[in-house]
Amino acid sequence: MTLPKKIAVVGASPNREKWGWRIYNKLKSLGFDVFPVNPNYPEIDGEKCYSSLKDLPVKPDLVITVVPPRVTEKIVEECRELGITKVWMQPGSESERAIEFCRANGIEATYNACFVVDFLGESW
Repeated sequence: MTLPKKIAVVGASPNREKWGWRIYNKLKSLGFDVFPVNPNYPEIDGEKCYSSLKDLPVKPDLVITVVPPRVTEKIVEECRELGITKVWMQPGSESERAIEFCRANGIEATYNACFVVDFLGESW
């Protein structure tokens, strides 16, 4: 996978103890164009938070899921509809159904790995 420039973090959270905040904040601090996606919050850390992928102002190069597996299953369907071809399922957000859906629909799916640690090589 090439280094993405625009990343949507589905499950971003204002709660600093949650992985949704930690992933979002780390990517933001590293200078990525990162878009928080969570229908429960209007903003996170002063940045607009989007209700869904279709509400984003741009198509992301990568969608990172930090949500329960049943939500990831819906997110990958939305990715197909929007023509998003790369999804990274953070540990605990993946499911066989979501992985198989990606395979069947030409979406590059990464799972069983943390984007920050395993792809970027950054430590917490």
